Amino acid sequence: MSGKVVHFELPADDLSRAEAFYSKVFGWTMRSVPGMEYTLVGTTPTNEEGVPTEPGAINGGMLRRQPPVQAPVVVIHVGELDATLRTVEAHGGQVVRSKFQVGEAGFAAYFKDPEGNTIGLWQEGGH
Repeated sequence: MSGKVVHFELPADDLSRAEAFYSKVFGWTMRSVPGMEYTLVGTTPTNEEGVPTEPGAINGGMLRRQPPVQAPVVVIHVGELDATLRTVEAHGGQVVRSKFQVGEAGFAAYFKDPEGNTIGLWQEGGH
């Protein structure tokens, strides 16, 4: 279903330091993504596909602080990323990073809402 918050992203100036902090303080698991400066963050148990098994729970990621991710970001699942970006702009939002592919998993983009918050969008699949 579209419109659900499905992921979060935490920017860090020092990924190793941030990974150690969240791992030690909250017991989160960290898994680096080969070929990317990105760490998958596990906050809750998942099934074999990596989907959280607890209702309402989400996992996230960490990346080097860089535009457009300067502060924590929530990521919203959408069915059709291009159409959603057009709707964002039609209602006063601004695309700050256009649609890009994330391996075989899907596509992402970032926008700023009319209040200046950066929000991520996620579309599953490689189509």
